[in-house]
Amino acid sequence: MDPRLNPYTPNAGARPPALVGRDHQLLGFEVLLERLRGGGTEQSMIITGLRGVGKTVLLGAFREIALKLRWAAVEAEITRHGDFGERIAQLTRRALLQVAPRSRWRERARRAAACLQSFSLTFSPEGAISLGVDIDAVEGLADSGSLVEDLSDLFVALGEAAREHETGVVFLFDEVQFLEVREFEALIAALHRTVQRSLPITMVGAGLPQIPRLAGEAKSYAERLFTFPTIGPLPAPAAAEALTSPAAALGVSFAPEAAQRVVDYTQGYPYFLQEYGKTVWDQAEASPIDPQLVTACVELVEAKLDGSFFRVRAERTTELELRYLRAMAELGSEPQRASDVARVLRRTSNQLGPTRSRLIEKGLLYTPGFGLAAFTVPQFDRYMIRNHSLRPGISR
Repeated sequence: MDPRLNPYTPNAGARPPALVGRDHQLLGFEVLLERLRGGGTEQSMIITGLRGVGKTVLLGAFREIALKLRWAAVEAEITRHGDFGERIAQLTRRALLQVAPRSRWRERARRAAACLQSFSLTFSPEGAISLGVDIDAVEGLADSGSLVEDLSDLFVALGEAAREHETGVVFLFDEVQFLEVREFEALIAALHRTVQRSLPITMVGAGLPQIPRLAGEAKSYAERLFTFPTIGPLPAPAAAEALTSPAAALGVSFAPEAAQRVVDYTQGYPYFLQEYGKTVWDQAEASPIDPQLVTACVELVEAKLDGSFFRVRAERTTELELRYLRAMAELGSEPQRASDVARVLRRTSNQLGPTRSRLIEKGLLYTPGFGLAAFTVPQFDRYMIRNHSLRPGISR
């Protein structure tokens, strides 16, 4: 097939041609905004799931919904060791300018701008953020030096400005698991304050499966502010639709058995479906795409995944961390007990505790239960077995 017409999008965060199997989350987000617009309250959400299930894609779809409903929407990816105060100040500035251009600011918008100046002077090492107008910081708001109190002041002021201009603000945060406890605590407290005042401002996040636990550790009432829907692989019918409908729109079909082989291999994970679909399209010479071609493409698909999706994560590890991951793969794809992994490596759980903790910190593992760890990347066990040995320096 003509590679210039290839409809598949195996890129980080790129919306696939057919966004299927996520209708419940999309409807829930629209309900959230509409209830807040009407002065009501509704639990916000933090989407959780493994890598490659489409969390970032969902955030992008949420942004489109927000803009369609004439809300201000600002996006950010959380990073480790960033200056959180400065980043929030910049995002708030962007949101305020989306609420209304400076020339149309009313009283509450000007007050929000003054509050932003106070916050940025307190938390940004560069000092005040330029808003393009002569606005002085307001004393007594967002200037205490307490991130919890000052961010709450800032969100309330922004929410009041949005309500005055008959709109709302949604912050869309990706990689939420990288928030420090004090940062997560401040965001939850700020959102709680806006809920108490029925303001049209909210935060929706996405990240790895440990987020509900982190949120609960940050604030005990987090579970009353958020729902934590988990998204995973697509059910077989939806996975087949995600694979076949983009090709069908261009007059290309899959033989039923061919589509089933792709769904079985990818286990319904959206990113893998896109990667497999792209590879098969480029190799196909005619329609319908047959099972033999799909099978012949397996090695090409694995080579692409191994050289990018998996490799960039494996390269962030030390030799011992890599061996730990390989030992987990030896035991299987399901969550593994620390004691079992240690036994494979002929060490003790105490000896390997720091290694396990670093892998969790790096986002390669998460803890689904006490004493357990699991891969955050689907099929990472397959990659490890294909490319690494338990003995250093030897690969299969």
